[in-house]
Amino acid sequence: MTGQGGTLRVGLVQTRTPATHAAALAHVAPLVREAIAQGAQFVLTPECTNVLQRDRAKLLPTLTALKDDIVVNGLREIAAETGTWIDIGSALVRREDGPTGDRRAANRQAVIDPTGAIVATYDKLHMFDVDLPTGETARESEAYAPGERAVVVETPLAKIGLTICYDMRFPALHRALALAGATVITAPAAFTRPTGEAHWEVLLRARAIETGSFVIAAAQGGFHEDGRGTWGRSIAIGPWGEVLGKLDHDEPGVLMADLDLAAADKARAAIPVLKNARPFVGP
Repeated sequence: MTGQGGTLRVGLVQTRTPATHAAALAHVAPLVREAIAQGAQFVLTPECTNVLQRDRAKLLPTLTALKDDIVVNGLREIAAETGTWIDIGSALVRREDGPTGDRRAANRQAVIDPTGAIVATYDKLHMFDVDLPTGETARESEAYAPGERAVVVETPLAKIGLTICYDMRFPALHRALALAGATVITAPAAFTRPTGEAHWEVLLRARAIETGSFVIAAAQGGFHEDGRGTWGRSIAIGPWGEVLGKLDHDEPGVLMADLDLAAADKARAAIPVLKNARPFVGP
């Protein structure tokens, strides 16, 4: 049995995405096909699947709308050809509906059904804006407009909640997804190496335990041609916080995992935190 209440076979694709769209498609397509060849019903790719270029002056002029992106359309073709659900963990794309004068792009997740249609999108909610003690700063919000809504996708396989990378540090988002019925939560990422080594697995396991959900995290990994370093170790986690499978390296590859979807209901019944939470007056 597969789908709701049965077993869902997922393929998590770990990439080292290049700095151009054409090279990115040539890189990711064989990995997606490898996951499908191993029986994946649902394939998840990382954040920045379509291009990874940290020089924004070079990156932003190359972005297109989601419907015109060659990597997105290449993966749509694979989905339709193979009859597989493919979740592009995120594509960096031009916004078509932003306010006049706001040229910021979107960091957008796109869920593709087995006909090749995009059935849901989610724009990353939380932007990594930080001033480090070293004097270094990061301002993700200068290049990307944050999303404004949480998204749960109803599929014949499962109800799937969408998050992207830095979102994993915000438990309230995951709780909202679980309360909306999600039993599987995606966490595509391009995590920095120092924070990845310290926090990657423990954060993801915490989000799974807190919500009684499966958390599947496909990652970028290694040192990219733009000079960026990312933390791989793609991982699938069960609703009891158990690791169902993980890669122990940064190299491009595929992680397969079988999700016993009934386990989410069992975990939520055993520790009913979604039901037991109470409103309270702040300090």
